[in-house]
Amino acid sequence: MEKQWQGLPPREKLIKHGVGTLSDTELLALFLRTGSRGVHVMALAQQLINHFGSLFRLLNAGKQDFKQLNGIGLAKYAQLNAVAELARRCFRCQEALQHTGITSSSQMLDFLHSSLAHRSREIFQVIFLDNQHRIISTSEVFSGTINCVEVHPREIVRKAIMRNAAALVLAHNHPSGMAEPSHADRDITQQIVQACELLNIRVLDHIVIGRGNHVSFAERGWL
Repeated sequence: MEKQWQGLPPREKLIKHGVGTLSDTELLALFLRTGSRGVHVMALAQQLINHFGSLFRLLNAGKQDFKQLNGIGLAKYAQLNAVAELARRCFRCQEALQHTGITSSSQMLDFLHSSLAHRSREIFQVIFLDNQHRIISTSEVFSGTINCVEVHPREIVRKAIMRNAAALVLAHNHPSGMAEPSHADRDITQQIVQACELLNIRVLDHIVIGRGNHVSFAERGWL
């Protein structure tokens, strides 16, 4: 008899609370979609993680490894193999950004959409760059509520000095899905620019991320 799992199903939990609240088992169950005969999809996901020892080993396993498992046919193997390749390509995209100079805000969009568009609260992220506009590090400096985030320019400057950054790209999300900046967004950006100018640190852009859309301050001529 299939076990009845308690709590919200993974898909509903993701929609209600955000993808970051899902466990490895719940994430895997979302991709598997269905269990096998007499085995709930959540139980199957947990069995797979236990068998391989980790999500990393599971997603890097070969076809022969899966043939030894009950309840995993070629269709599920193909699904998981595709997910693994998608993750690898996303990682390569991020890694490339970390080793190449940034000449326009558009180069940052894939990275920012993947890290911010799905968030249920406003997150203010800063990308710290060296004098050749290569990424030193990225940091989620401030976290807020569903419709606002409190930002302190002094803290951003302090972190930039600690990293010996020569330039910054600012970014934050709008959980409402609409990327249009507010007056408060424009005001705080100017405060950050002014604080950074005192130390010869350039703010290259402030990108507001919505769902499937964005606004670049640099492209609008606001910086």
